[in-house]
Amino acid sequence: MKRICLLLMLLSLISCEEVVDVDLEESAPRLVVEASLLWNNEQEENKQVIRLTTTTAYFEDKIPAATGATVTILTATGEEYVFNEVTDGVFTNENIPPVLNVDYQLVITYEDEVYVATAQFVPAPPLGYVEQSLGGFSGDEVEFKLFYRDPAGVENYYLFRYINEKISLQIYEDEFTDGNQTFAFFSDEDAEPGDMVGFQIEGISEGFYEYMYILRSQSGTGGGPFQTQPSIVRGNIVNTTNPENFAFGYFRLSEKNMLTYEVE
Repeated sequence: MKRICLLLMLLSLISCEEVVDVDLEESAPRLVVEASLLWNNEQEENKQVIRLTTTTAYFEDKIPAATGATVTILTATGEEYVFNEVTDGVFTNENIPPVLNVDYQLVITYEDEVYVATAQFVPAPPLGYVEQSLGGFSGDEVEFKLFYRDPAGVENYYLFRYINEKISLQIYEDEFTDGNQTFAFFSDEDAEPGDMVGFQIEGISEGFYEYMYILRSQSGTGGGPFQTQPSIVRGNIVNTTNPENFAFGYFRLSEKNMLTYEVE
């Protein structure tokens, strides 16, 4: 009897080894715009890079570059900055100065359609210092508090980066910390004494904060009936030629301030 039961179990396992082909519907490729222009006063050069790609099938490994586009930034004060395509889908310009309270308009012409977005330069406060401690579930995870002072009387939104072997991102609004010294919190279970890690703060607009908030909500892990359901997340890029053929991505201009820290 035992032999019969074992044979039935083996047969059931073998019968489960079946290749299933998933036939997914494919939509027409859309333009994807990566246009985060960042300036740091301590750097002699602030080369700005805009990357254009297109969407592709779910199971494709390679992301297609959007080549042959024209990329220009116009300002409300009359300046024009042309981005040159240095490699497939990568456009650069080294001569754009960041000016407060001036509208910058991104204009992209791709496959006979014009995409437009408008943004202003957002400053960021300097970074102060780092406090390090141990914590986490097991008590041996390195934790960092990155201190800075928030400017008073202004609604501020920030993007923080912690840079080690991997990059961790955080977004923050100053609703409850306006004008105060406060901190961003990071933890790293892989950090070791002597490691050089980096921290970065970027000033961002309310619109970009909300855009990143939605992306963060949809990239969370877990499941269940109350999990945030995926949806199309659109940025501030508008197709003025054919609005239904909208692009993905965001155009922004931000100051970035950086701090390097040696893990103790």
